[in-house]
Amino acid sequence: MIPWLESADPFPPVDHAMRDPNGLLAAGADLSPQRLLDAYVHGIFPWFGEDDPLLWWSPDPRMVLFLDELHVSRSLRRVIRSGRYEVRFDTAFHDVMRACGEPRPGQEGTWITPAMIEAYTTLWRLGYVHSIESWADGELVGGLYGVAIGHMFYGESMFTRRRDASKVAFVATVRQLRRWEFQLIDCQMPTMHLASLGAREISRRDFLDHVTRLVGDQDVISPWRGDADLLKDV
Repeated sequence: MIPWLESADPFPPVDHAMRDPNGLLAAGADLSPQRLLDAYVHGIFPWFGEDDPLLWWSPDPRMVLFLDELHVSRSLRRVIRSGRYEVRFDTAFHDVMRACGEPRPGQEGTWITPAMIEAYTTLWRLGYVHSIESWADGELVGGLYGVAIGHMFYGESMFTRRRDASKVAFVATVRQLRRWEFQLIDCQMPTMHLASLGAREISRRDFLDHVTRLVGDQDVISPWRGDADLLKDV
């Protein structure tokens, strides 16, 4: 049985998380800014369906991307160099999060519920959540959003409406974060899509060691603004 948290209850130690399903730690509590920030600095994140209680996770191993291990394929490099997508930072957060919450082919429902949108919008107003967007002909066609604390970035979700649009935004994110002296992105759960970009699994203990060191750094000033030359010489 996993513990049920009331609003004032602390999270249990992450090494109490279940092995099956991998990383399920607790249920309950709330999505207040204080609760969410406390979760992230301890390597915990919320993930639950529309008909589920609020569930908290800390999987082991953990999927991450070390920024200097980004892999850009030849085909993606050609797309970037074509200039078909313009990348912007923090100009359309609400649209990005809503797009990430749209049902995917073969999936029923979404974990980006109205309650999640409300909670992360509050964090966005506080300067902890950021969107990175791909635009084409004045239209938002792809992007991602995530949580930044100190020099630690926690990727939450991506979407694309045109081929490779989200990948271009991801490459720009990595290159900008490297300039700001970030070192890795938390990708949470393993996917082939992220693995193709260079992400890999590390132990939860190693992940938490990185988090502890990086969250104590000074936050990058919000809203984020990407450098104009981010995608040159890719």
